[in-house]
Amino acid sequence: MLVRGMREYRAAVLPVAMVAILAFGVFSFFSIADEMAEGEIRAIDETLFLIFRSPSDVGDPLGPPWLEEAAAEITALGGYPVIILAVLVVTGLLLITRRYGPAVYTVVSVASGATVSQVLKSYFERPRPDLVEHLDVVHTASFPSGHAMVGTVAYLTLAALVTRFFDDKYVRVYVIVVAVVMSVLIGLTRVYLGVHWPSDVAAGWALGTAWASLAWLLVSALQFRRNRKARRVEPAAAKAGSV
Repeated sequence: MLVRGMREYRAAVLPVAMVAILAFGVFSFFSIADEMAEGEIRAIDETLFLIFRSPSDVGDPLGPPWLEEAAAEITALGGYPVIILAVLVVTGLLLITRRYGPAVYTVVSVASGATVSQVLKSYFERPRPDLVEHLDVVHTASFPSGHAMVGTVAYLTLAALVTRFFDDKYVRVYVIVVAVVMSVLIGLTRVYLGVHWPSDVAAGWALGTAWASLAWLLVSALQFRRNRKARRVEPAAAKAGSV
């Protein structure tokens, strides 16, 4: 009796970790938002922003011309066209293979994250950086970075989805690392291209990670509830069959 359930401690570690990540992400976002609203983060933003610029000409990003092209291509991975296309392709595959639950999970997680991003942009209405010419076309407010937030939600959601179909821990770690690296690169290119303050990107990363964690927790809770019901039904069915 005393050790009942202790063998399942590994299964309990991940949800606890997700709750911790969710809490930290939300706390980080609101901390950044508070500093931004009070104007106390402007000096830090400018300092970090100019790190990506040539000291002799702030209008010129560091590196050769091909690096600017590469940054523009990488940043597109966090744009709505690429995200929508990726989600549609994955969702289509899941529907064809009759994995309807994961398909719904993917669409709802990414779509809700994008909606929250747009709502927050409209609420804060932070102007875009005005220190240099923008090297990418922008149409919305600056805070939080939509590319950073939606890209993080999308790629972490897809990574979490993939890990559910593989038992090999190395495969799982690889998929998660790839998703994190892609999210980081997308955010960095937004600053490099001069269209976001570093705090915009940091807030996008924080809330995107929190939102992906929340979606994972909700799906895991529903799956746990379904499995528990199934375990209750199986003994009853076996007992009825023996009668």
